[in-house]
Amino acid sequence: MPAAAEAPPEKFVFLLLDRFTLIAFACAIEPLRLANRIAGRPLYEWRVVSETGAPVASSSGVPVVADAGLVEIGRDATVIVCGGTGIKTAVTRPVLTWLRRESRRGVAVGAVCTGAHALARAGLLDGRRCTIHWENRDGFEEDFPDIELTQTVYVIDANRYTAAGGTASADLMLHLISRRHGPEIAALVADQMIHTGVRSDRDVQRLSIPTRIGVRHPKLAAIIQKMEANIEEPIPPAQLAEGVGMSARQLERLFRRYLNRSPKRYYMELRLQKARNLLLQTDMSVITVALACGFASPSHFSKCYRALYQTTPYRERGTGEPAPQSGA
Repeated sequence: MPAAAEAPPEKFVFLLLDRFTLIAFACAIEPLRLANRIAGRPLYEWRVVSETGAPVASSSGVPVVADAGLVEIGRDATVIVCGGTGIKTAVTRPVLTWLRRESRRGVAVGAVCTGAHALARAGLLDGRRCTIHWENRDGFEEDFPDIELTQTVYVIDANRYTAAGGTASADLMLHLISRRHGPEIAALVADQMIHTGVRSDRDVQRLSIPTRIGVRHPKLAAIIQKMEANIEEPIPPAQLAEGVGMSARQLERLFRRYLNRSPKRYYMELRLQKARNLLLQTDMSVITVALACGFASPSHFSKCYRALYQTTPYRERGTGEPAPQSGA
């Protein structure tokens, strides 16, 4: 495809953090390569950097070679931080210093998967909208309550770009390609990737509740949606049933038929899933996590947690069990 105009290549710098998610990185960099191939000339150039310049192991264990360490880059470049698991330990002081320095120089900054955590820690998302992988949403909201977090696949806020990870990275890059070089090239890139369902910044990350549970029942979906929105103060089953015009007995039968568990059990699993996310992603105390997930008693929380995950909240966090108080 002949180039419409000979403009200098746009430059990207991908910062790989320890245990970054490989799919999010690949879905961000491959659209650039394909755009060059389709245009028949270099529309984009890119470099891969790491904190020390050494190869970085992804969360799957596959290492990726870096071109350089945290060097100064051109002001016309865009930095994309690629995060993954263990993001809190992966975001080090040298990484934060580098991100702040490059941002002060006018460099556009983005992130994929959990990389938004690094931007937030660096203060680069203050007053901005952003997104992060849905599994890390609870921890992010606890750590950065003043940052506006959306549930969409990607967000562009001025010169801040965030994508939720996975194939959402491709959606973000396709948008950037379309904005700079037109929708035709972006569509051809998507075709090459066999990415037939390109999403916009208005599309949400997660599948709809009926799709997730494999059941299309409007009342069941409405109840589950209400459960997910009320974790800290659980709603009694009778009240949930009344909200959709059912009796408590009908609600029980509905959950047994479609989900093979009681409404109370399903609700408990939702609360414990959130508790596990908070334990693994935040520094909240076990007692605070229990309260945030609707448990008034730490002992009851620990008992329920063990029943589902075969370990206690304290061991999940990596801390010892609390010592019994003297005289108890």
